[in-house]
Amino acid sequence: MIVKVLILLLFFAVMIGVGFYCHKHATDVDGFVLGGRSVGPWLSAFAYGTSYFSAVIFVGYAGQFGWKYGIASTWIGIGNALLGSMLAWRVLGRRTRVMTQHLNSATMPEFFGKRFQSNGLKIAASVIVFIFMIPYTASLYNGLSRLFGMAFNIDYTLCIFVMAILTGIYVIAGGYMATAINDFIQGIIMLFGICAVIVAVLKVNGGFLGSLDGLARISDETVSQTPGIFASFFGPDPVNLLGVVILTSLGTWGLPQMVQKFYAIKSEKSITKGTIISTLFAIIVAGGCYFLGGFGRLFSDQIDIAANGYDSIIPAMLSNLSPALIGLVVILVLSASMSTLSSLVMTSSSTLTIDVLKGHVFKDMDDKKQLLWIRVLIVVFIAISVVLAIIQYKSSVTFIAQLMGVSWGAMAGAFLAPFLYGLYWKGTTKIGCIASFVFGAGFMVYNMLFRSTLPKLLQSPINAGALAMVAGLVIVPVVSLITKKPDESFIEQTFACYEKKIEVHVTSSLEDN
Repeated sequence: MIVKVLILLLFFAVMIGVGFYCHKHATDVDGFVLGGRSVGPWLSAFAYGTSYFSAVIFVGYAGQFGWKYGIASTWIGIGNALLGSMLAWRVLGRRTRVMTQHLNSATMPEFFGKRFQSNGLKIAASVIVFIFMIPYTASLYNGLSRLFGMAFNIDYTLCIFVMAILTGIYVIAGGYMATAINDFIQGIIMLFGICAVIVAVLKVNGGFLGSLDGLARISDETVSQTPGIFASFFGPDPVNLLGVVILTSLGTWGLPQMVQKFYAIKSEKSITKGTIISTLFAIIVAGGCYFLGGFGRLFSDQIDIAANGYDSIIPAMLSNLSPALIGLVVILVLSASMSTLSSLVMTSSSTLTIDVLKGHVFKDMDDKKQLLWIRVLIVVFIAISVVLAIIQYKSSVTFIAQLMGVSWGAMAGAFLAPFLYGLYWKGTTKIGCIASFVFGAGFMVYNMLFRSTLPKLLQSPINAGALAMVAGLVIVPVVSLITKKPDESFIEQTFACYEKKIEVHVTSSLEDN
């Protein structure tokens, strides 16, 4: 216990120290929200990765989908690395950085407002962000409660308050730069932690080959009658597995807390390096989490899904590790969750301040007042998420994956398509953007309230969220083609940022032929 407590205290001291060290970078809105748009590749890549993977992944998704699909759940991590990280950086990274600076937008709602010349769109996007960030945030605390209960046997409410207060302190003190540096430190912990945990857990069942052999001997006739299905390439249910891959991978393209990492990156070279670093990080962390979860059924004698839910699987797998390793696991998940929480509260508070309060509630809002309100709203947002996390914990909604599926599906379903087309296609219209907002957020609300009326495949928030994203990619171009075209001179001016010409001198002018 002493070892675990000392590790925790050291971790907390470093996080808070970084927050106060970075206070000098948080003296204006641009510095507080975007780090002055001068964040290098390593910090940007780790900030992206640690915001991507949290207790939701490690405890909720890895446990649930590892149990359902066996070793095939590793495909989710591979999809996260290739589609959610590498391709996202390649497709969105540079164009997001260039156009958002050209339009002088610091948030995703502000981008929609300026790109489509609509103040209503900006406010609508802000409302969607604020509403659907909350269930995602509440899910972070749930995952932590399981591990803290296992490691320290302390009350869940205390876990929530400690994490919320510490995250609030370093975010309020140091802004985006503090979160980026802390994300880097937390990312290093996650990389080493997940590797150590995988080795230790597999060793319990005879190493990798022994664990794989044990998994192949497990059968569950309620899932499949095929022998060895949980050790197979695609698992017992490849269709639903694909839905999870799409939601958790493509979803990052439309999540404000993820996309806004591209706003702050320093240069072209940083984007190229960041792509490689982010992809490798995702392969190790996401691939490792789902790979580990795939062996959950080997510990079925210690797990009661009916009584404790899927979120109890990973804690049960780790419960017999050494105190030092359990301490490392707690820091690993705490790192992942605090980095994601800091990203969520920064996104939500800056969005409400810049896109709703500024110019609407307060007509004259200078930098100093904006900074004050961003900090106040960070406290408000954390407080709301803490209350909802406690309520959620004591209610029937206990599955982390369910909460995250609704949140990701609504935001990514609403934002992904108009943001992507807005960066690349001059013909994207305001009405096309509105149609995506209405369908993406509306469909997920319908799934939440009237789930039983949907086809069985779409009753899962995971599959519903995946459909919302893919549907938006069709809805936006179709609606844009049949609605009023945007102002041509404005569009040309907007896209001029990609067509900057530079005159250079050649070293030779004579050709061979």
